[in-house]
Amino acid sequence: MYLNKLKIGNVELENNLILAPMAGVTDLPFRIVVEKFNPGLVCTEMISSKAIFFGDEKTKKLLKTDGEKRPISMQIFGSDPETMGYASKYISSFADIVDINMGCPAPKVVKNGDGSKLLLDLEKAEKVIKSVVENSNKPVTLKIRKGWDNSHIVACEIAQIAEKCGISAIIVHGRTREEYYSGNVDLDIIKKVKQSVKIPVIGNGNIIDEESAKYMFEYTGVDGIMIGRGAIGNPWIFEQIKHYLKTGKKLEKPSSKQKYEILKEHIDISIKEKGEKTAINEIRKYISAYSKDMPGASKFRDEINHINSYNDFITKIKEFFINEPKFILT
Repeated sequence: MYLNKLKIGNVELENNLILAPMAGVTDLPFRIVVEKFNPGLVCTEMISSKAIFFGDEKTKKLLKTDGEKRPISMQIFGSDPETMGYASKYISSFADIVDINMGCPAPKVVKNGDGSKLLLDLEKAEKVIKSVVENSNKPVTLKIRKGWDNSHIVACEIAQIAEKCGISAIIVHGRTREEYYSGNVDLDIIKKVKQSVKIPVIGNGNIIDEESAKYMFEYTGVDGIMIGRGAIGNPWIFEQIKHYLKTGKKLEKPSSKQKYEILKEHIDISIKEKGEKTAINEIRKYISAYSKDMPGASKFRDEINHINSYNDFITKIKEFFINEPKFILT
């Protein structure tokens, strides 16, 4: 009933469950791991349009997609129409979908007028949208929040502007910038956006399990859902939700052994991409999510934070998740 293929412009997704773009999280190794569980679409971390405009090599590495399944959405942010247009043209040569970020609440982003700050200046937002659409040869989507704060709720207005400018789908996070990630997601505003435009609307915010996914569909009538933090430490969430929407029943939770196997694969891909030191440092945040609520997790995380070699790292993880018996030779 709710699980369907989804067409965004001329790109057809196999299903309407989408991995959200998350800064510092949805890098290449993470996306490859999540793709094993068949989301309809994955998104890169948000990418600075100015960095692309000025040819920053570090930023260009964020666009690497070697070994990934298609389709892939690449998200850009910025508030200057010229640089956003340039970035759109650049990434549309190898992205399947170009996404505009007008939802990021981070101070370092909004202080430059980017991200959710554009929700306070719809005239400028419209210029940015037009520039991105005109310069892209791929479908363009727009990710927004409900507004800057409760005095500036503009989600329906910006959605209608976006539709008029040629945007192919809208993603709505049901919180204001002021709320960051706290409190409840406003499903009513997502429902109103869905009712205010004809292009696909994708609901985002607090989708952490099967029930919250179904309720987002049920209450708002959205065409698809976008899952962010709920996938950290649980890439199985896409298969779990699909199964639940099809059958009304839940899959068994992943075993500790399955967690270990996915974590090891994630680490190995990360080391190949980034080198041992960087990969181990970055993987710690994922390990925290995988071990959440498990017995001895706090002690385990403390020990992991003091290990820097691959072999010791893998040994400790295997010991914790698989709980190998220790044999004493006499």
